[in-house]
Amino acid sequence: MLRLRSCILSHLLSPPCASPVPLPFHRLLSVAASAVSPKPSFDVKEYLVATCGLTRAQALKASAKLSHLRSPNNPDAVLAYLAGLGLSSADVAALVAKDPLFLCTGVDRTLAPIVVDLTGLGLSHTELTRLLLLAPACFRSKRVVSSLQYYLSLMGSYQNLLRVIKHNPGILNSSLEKVVKPNVAFLKECGLADCDIAKLCIAKPRMLATNPERLQEMAACAEGLGVPRRSVTFRHALCAVASLSKEKIAAQVDNLKSTFRVGQNSLSPRRVWNRRTLLIGPQCSLIAWTAGSDHATMFSSFLRKMDC
Repeated sequence: MLRLRSCILSHLLSPPCASPVPLPFHRLLSVAASAVSPKPSFDVKEYLVATCGLTRAQALKASAKLSHLRSPNNPDAVLAYLAGLGLSSADVAALVAKDPLFLCTGVDRTLAPIVVDLTGLGLSHTELTRLLLLAPACFRSKRVVSSLQYYLSLMGSYQNLLRVIKHNPGILNSSLEKVVKPNVAFLKECGLADCDIAKLCIAKPRMLATNPERLQEMAACAEGLGVPRRSVTFRHALCAVASLSKEKIAAQVDNLKSTFRVGQNSLSPRRVWNRRTLLIGPQCSLIAWTAGSDHATMFSSFLRKMDC
């Protein structure tokens, strides 16, 4: 209002030579108003719906993370680049809904160099887009290149890596130097080869990204149950205890003892509880362990029929 009033007053008070053709007052108001009216703001929600293909509900949720956007320029560049990679409209909508901040990624500074580097690792555009759709947030940082290079070598194949990322895309954001590599080194000290670590990671996708101290606790727990670190069943033991607390493990041990009726008075010597053999052998006991109490009861009946 102050600017509008100032504009009107300056015109009214200006000398005649400054305005040889006086403007009508209503036109003066119109000119002054246009001089102070703001430019139309960028409607993020409408852009997400109309351009990115999100639903209204998805756009409402995603727009909260994009409230800082004032222009469609960068999102337009990102969408154009994704289309060049071969992503369909449905793919783009799914990606943006999963990671709205992906629209803020710099194409020339980040996305294009990442694609060039990963293509240099032997990944096709199809393989790249599958990874991109699974873990778009990871592609906002160039660190994803070194992570994928390391995991491809460790897992032995793209398919193995894809299976892990499907269940734990965050593994690409885990620190290689502080978390992943120390965990891999520890598992190798326990006697696991790269192929064993790959199988372990496929079965338990969060294993490599867990806190190194927690992984060492898992190993100590498996070893304390009678499975030596360098035994062929140590990997299975780690899988069995990976998601269990110490209390849960103790309860499972008691349940297995009770279910299989083991002890010093068992009729069959093969059913005697032995911390090294874990009931009736590591393989069978771990099957019962991971199956739960109901399946363990069924498994016990089967063993009795087989006179195990």
